Amino acid sequence: MNCTRELARAAARGAAADPEIIAFHSPCALQHGLKIRGVVENLLMACDFRLSHVSDGHLCCGSAGTYSLLQPELSTRLLANKIAALEAGQPRQIVTANIGCLLQLQSAARRPVKHWIELLDERMNGQP
Repeated sequence: MNCTRELARAAARGAAADPEIIAFHSPCALQHGLKIRGVVENLLMACDFRLSHVSDGHLCCGSAGTYSLLQPELSTRLLANKIAALEAGQPRQIVTANIGCLLQLQSAARRPVKHWIELLDERMNGQP
């Protein structure tokens, strides 16, 4: 059984006729530490979400473990830049794959910020 295909099929059943536009923030630990790029994005697209373009998507949101505590000025600048990039494409919501990033982004975003698993859970359980 292909888990990705089954998950995509289940999530797509709850999709609206017009794909929802979301912005995905790929955490530094995922893309730089683990060298995992494009996996979550491809899964979200397979589940009928449309991803908006995020300029400089490889850059940090400013959370980075203790970054926000030990270097608050730099963290604040990084966060402002990241929020501007994520919201530029007018997504309905922002999703990420790291709880630290999620909390950091929620502190400044004008749109809802969720973990991508929450997004799929909502879709699969018939929530808007």
